[in-house]
Amino acid sequence: MTIFIPTPLRPFAGGQSSIEIDAPTISAALEQLTSSNPDLRRHLFTPEGKVRAFVNLYLNDEDIRYLPEKEATAIKATDTLSIIPSIAGGCRPGPAVQAIAPAARSESRQSRLLYNEV
Repeated sequence: MTIFIPTPLRPFAGGQSSIEIDAPTISAALEQLTSSNPDLRRHLFTPEGKVRAFVNLYLNDEDIRYLPEKEATAIKATDTLSIIPSIAGGCRPGPAVQAIAPAARSESRQSRLLYNEV
């Protein structure tokens, strides 16, 4: 199987964009991948050993969360596994945001506090 490594995780996989793995299941392939590239483990798995919520895995373009066996799905040598991390971001407020009336900023802050988004 070929596992495709996304650009942000390549430094933790020796700079490789893909890695060939010989394993019977998705979970075994991920275990082999992180055994040979231990720095990847903390980016892919929680301390409890579960795939992190923001890590999406696609077996041949199919989201493994919707496969009946999920990570226990059997794989073939011709299969591909794509690791797609969810990406979020933002930036500091620029002049346009800073120009918003102070009352509106305060109201926005209050709603974020209400929903624990600060």
